[in-house]
Amino acid sequence: MRDSIGDKLSTTAIGPFEWKYTERDVILYNLSLGCHWHEQRYVNETSTDFGPLPTLAVIPPYYDVLASVPVSNILPKYNPAMLLHGEQYLEMRAPLPASSRLLTTARVLDVQDKGKAAIVVIETVTRSADTGDIIAVNEITSFMRGAGGFGKRPPTERNAAAVARNAPPERPPDATSEETTSEDLAALYRLNGDYNPLHIDPDFAEMGGFPKPILHGLCTFGVTGKHVLQSFAGGNPAALKSIKGRFAKHVFPGETLRTEMWVVSPTKVVFQTRVVDRDTLAITNAAVEFFQEILAQQSSKL
Repeated sequence: MRDSIGDKLSTTAIGPFEWKYTERDVILYNLSLGCHWHEQRYVNETSTDFGPLPTLAVIPPYYDVLASVPVSNILPKYNPAMLLHGEQYLEMRAPLPASSRLLTTARVLDVQDKGKAAIVVIETVTRSADTGDIIAVNEITSFMRGAGGFGKRPPTERNAAAVARNAPPERPPDATSEETTSEDLAALYRLNGDYNPLHIDPDFAEMGGFPKPILHGLCTFGVTGKHVLQSFAGGNPAALKSIKGRFAKHVFPGETLRTEMWVVSPTKVVFQTRVVDRDTLAITNAAVEFFQEILAQQSSKL
């Protein structure tokens, strides 16, 4: 079975799929990560440095792209209802403009047998429709319950930052950022394109084992990325080279998130995101890489 799974992995990409966004979409996204009116660069299109937070680049794959990837052709026991979003890796190749037309392609990058479950990694590449230049690359790792048992296969070679084990150093954090989320945050974030009823419908959430709707993992991911940017790059979206995290636990809208950050090199910050209300970690195995010239001034923290 090993060879059959490997043979079905292809370098041929699905797509491209178009997503056009405007300044209004940028403002909505930034607000859905908890930005406030006084943070003019995020909410006022007339600001000279207006633009999206870089994690907006996780949004294009959700516009028809992921749903079109033929995972069922690769996994014989695939059931989309048993899918869990495990990790997200985002690499920025160029800053996102204030508005743009983007084209995104996708392919299955890797599949691994975990016994009763399978790990599936989908890579998406987003380009400017005008220039063809790559803007961002996402690696989306999903945990497919009940889809294992097809046999072990050698892992596909991946970007080192995407698979790095980002354990925090055994010392107090170099910086922390704490933010109480709005009880309406999931209702707002879903307008970016993820309408999964788990995040809005209490009856659906109860069927999933939750007492009420939960926050999108990518919303927590974006809020955390915002914290790291504000702590180490003056909030400059162009500073971020990559961000990676593992979704360890759910978050309820209205809970307080605390991002704990450690500088481990002049260009890298390891972090974890804690739900203060329940003293549990929502994001682990996480790090942000910066461009050298942005973070060089932080080397004194090493």
